Amino acid sequence: MKSELILPLLAYLLLVAGLSLYAMRKRHEGNFLSEYFLGSRSMGGFVLAMTLTTTYISASSFIGGPGAAYKYGLGWVLLSMVQVPAVWLSLGVLGKKFAILARRYNAVTLNDMLFARYRSPLLVWLASLSLLIAFIGAMTVQFIGGARLLETAAGIPYDTGLLIFGGTIALYTAFGGFRASVLNDAMQGLVMLAGTFILLFAVIHAAGGLHSAVDKLSQINPQLVSAGGVDNILSPTFLASFSVLVCFGVIGLPHTAVRCISYKDSKAVHRGIILGTIVVTVLMFGMHLAGALGRAILPDLTVPDRVIPTLMIHVLPPIAAGIFLAAPMAAIMSTINAQLLQSSATIVKDLFLRLRPHQMDNEPLLKRLSGAITLMLGLLLLLAAWNPPDMIIWLNLLAFGGLEAVFLWPLVLGLYWEKANAAGALSSMIVGAGCYTLLASLSLQPLGFHPIVPALLLSLIAFLIGNRFGHSTESAAVVSTLSE
Repeated sequence: MKSELILPLLAYLLLVAGLSLYAMRKRHEGNFLSEYFLGSRSMGGFVLAMTLTTTYISASSFIGGPGAAYKYGLGWVLLSMVQVPAVWLSLGVLGKKFAILARRYNAVTLNDMLFARYRSPLLVWLASLSLLIAFIGAMTVQFIGGARLLETAAGIPYDTGLLIFGGTIALYTAFGGFRASVLNDAMQGLVMLAGTFILLFAVIHAAGGLHSAVDKLSQINPQLVSAGGVDNILSPTFLASFSVLVCFGVIGLPHTAVRCISYKDSKAVHRGIILGTIVVTVLMFGMHLAGALGRAILPDLTVPDRVIPTLMIHVLPPIAAGIFLAAPMAAIMSTINAQLLQSSATIVKDLFLRLRPHQMDNEPLLKRLSGAITLMLGLLLLLAAWNPPDMIIWLNLLAFGGLEAVFLWPLVLGLYWEKANAAGALSSMIVGAGCYTLLASLSLQPLGFHPIVPALLLSLIAFLIGNRFGHSTESAAVVSTLSE
């Protein structure tokens, strides 16, 4: 193990623990579920921007994305920039209307919103199970990324790193709740920005300048500096698929959507859109460019996902590398705590309390149950991450797509189409999930498109057809009123 790297990391983990304790002491009085899972809807613009950005940016962006850029070249850097509008789309499309309805329905989870809009218990059960299955895959990716980072950069064995990393997140999320999550997100966003600047400049300097780095890439393989990437992977259909998967489809991700019901006021939304878009742009461009240029320094890596932690060791002094180690750790931790809380909220609020509504006011039970389930989920994920694949980006994108195929149209059409009903939403969820699962499991790409494109198209058609056989609810009148 490398003590110069581990000491700054320990200091960072202590800071995370301190913020979590502070959040526990600052919990507001009132409804426990709203406080634990939404922080009593009190986020300002800066915190909203940071928590939405850091929740979206994960191990895939700090480990998997740069790994893909290392393998496929500068074309992947350009591809990554299609994610820039993600925050603007999430807050712009859902934003104010979503928050107004959530307050009116006293919604704590995304499924609360779906039930209030469609009045279908079956829809809530299907949505809850889909969310839990996809989140298990997505969080497993994050655990793998964190442990692999500690293994490569700090020399900590994978299993030991997994226990340290996973145990820390499970504990601070379980005991701190949403308020601890977003406070840590704000701090982690700043760490990620600083780390991105430091690493990118160090990589360019170590490669002898930008021009020299590009020349070296061209010598290794001319396709590394082409727009199409190695093996011409970046085809128009791939670009279109990627744009749908990691930009437009982000509107349907539950852990980002729930951020849209937890902010304080409209001023926070406007500030969050501006700040969040700037942060996403800097982080995406900086990390992917560092990964692509890193091949000029480390041309022979066999596992692309190791490019960022390996670069840290080669281009940064030990203490600086230890400080930077906190940046990808922050990206991973912020995504896991959001998904972990959302999974716990789904089990407690959407499943347990739907079966036992008389326990709604039993706050001592809910406190114990929420903390225990969050902790238990974290520990189960440790087991799931024990045997990792070589490139985690594909597993992460698979989970992303599954969530989008299930939630995108019921969310968007439920907000903006007053005639939308439960029959349409259920049809969309079933067809979207079934189509995506079938195509992804068989590795089928109709006309060269990623499975998310035909899955979203067919789920939209299923929504329109199924909607003809259902009836609108009273909630549709509320949506119609807000649209005027």
